[in-house]
Amino acid sequence: MAATHAFWLAGRQATGEGTLDVTSPWDGRLVGKVAVPTEEQVEEAVAAAYAVRDEFAATPAHVRAAALDHVSRRLVERTEEIARLISAENGKPMKWARGEVGRAVSVFRFAAEESRRFNGGEAQRLDTDAGGAGRLALTRRFPRGVVLGIAPFNFPLNLCAHKIAPAIAVGAPIILKPAPATPLSGLLIGELLAETELPVGSWSVLPVANDRMPTLVQDERLPVISFTGSDKVGFAIMDSVPRKHCTLELGGNGAAVVLADYASEKDLDWAATRIGTFSNYQGGQSCISVQRVVADASLYERLVPKIVAAVEAQVTGDPSDDATDVGPLVSEDAAKRVEAWVDEAVRAGARLLAGGKRDGASYAPTVLADVPADVTISCEEVFGPVLTLSRVDGEEAAFDTVNDSKYGLQAGVFTHDVQAAFRAHRALEVGGVIVGDVPSYRADQMPYGGVKQSGVGREGVRFAMDDYTYERVMVFTGLAL
Repeated sequence: MAATHAFWLAGRQATGEGTLDVTSPWDGRLVGKVAVPTEEQVEEAVAAAYAVRDEFAATPAHVRAAALDHVSRRLVERTEEIARLISAENGKPMKWARGEVGRAVSVFRFAAEESRRFNGGEAQRLDTDAGGAGRLALTRRFPRGVVLGIAPFNFPLNLCAHKIAPAIAVGAPIILKPAPATPLSGLLIGELLAETELPVGSWSVLPVANDRMPTLVQDERLPVISFTGSDKVGFAIMDSVPRKHCTLELGGNGAAVVLADYASEKDLDWAATRIGTFSNYQGGQSCISVQRVVADASLYERLVPKIVAAVEAQVTGDPSDDATDVGPLVSEDAAKRVEAWVDEAVRAGARLLAGGKRDGASYAPTVLADVPADVTISCEEVFGPVLTLSRVDGEEAAFDTVNDSKYGLQAGVFTHDVQAAFRAHRALEVGGVIVGDVPSYRADQMPYGGVKQSGVGREGVRFAMDDYTYERVMVFTGLAL
């Protein structure tokens, strides 16, 4: 019998009137049952967070830093247990699940470090103009208010960490809503936070259903919304609350560009290996997984068989097996959608070079070439283990191809030419350009986010802390400067 997990209401465990089943995408087994909060309990959590906002904002930095350090250490101590939990509820292979725990460890550690040095104040002399004689401005940052963090299923631990850790670091209460498909990892963070001395009410983890989200989004006591998910839902949230401060981390269709100078066998082997791995890691369920390869015509014919070989070398199967590279998608419906998009492309004339088969919730790592520009898989985020290949003549055509998308999250550019790298940084309409590697690289301390329909605002611990706060200036008068 799978255990029933309580949720976290204003820092304490609670149960509601119903439960939510969490099942394994791999074999359908019941992983756990999660208590679901009632409307009255959700109201209690929001009211508690709102009531404690001033107290929490005034909490000494060392208290917040100590709590964040504690969570980081406890994640290290329980790495294997948590990785197995992620793998069970998400279907993520263990090698990637362990990596996700390691990243969350870093997120909480970075947040602890930043909380100690954040908001130190910036002094500005105002006597640069005669009207400012004897005046000094001191600028500090203060929390905007309670944060509503809405996390997705694909990184059920680390993307919860990216909501919670920066909020605690700046002293902003947070209501976290984990994804209904994968709530157990978020609830485990609550378990670790409960071991700290943070003020009562400063955080809650509420596994409410998606159809209850609009009520939370509209609540005026939650002025900051941090959402990670689809562009359709994200922009619907922003449109519904135009006066709130929203950070939206949305979709992408990440491109890896291979320029003409990246032409040695060693170069192409490296590019193919990275592309083969990161078009399929997390089952392709990452906003920055490689979905498109844009290769210069001068090396395209040499590169393609290397990519196909690297994709076919990915080990698929049981995510609990340490040898597995690619596990199932989050659900059979998700795999059926990927299957439909690939089949549509093939009917329209695309060539299937690898994969193209579905087995339940699993979809084989797939490579397509000569994909028509107007089919769904060319225009949308596939969020599955599918890669499309195209050849271009020259750098300008390559960058134009990358930009011919409604998305703009990250791009990878394989080149040794520093000037080409800077041209890419100027030309590509994305939030991040990764030189010498795939677009899938993310360091959790760097600014992360997109343009166009890939979102608004930036995550990355310090950058999220900026988003959760605003500048307030204080002017001293009559000073002998």
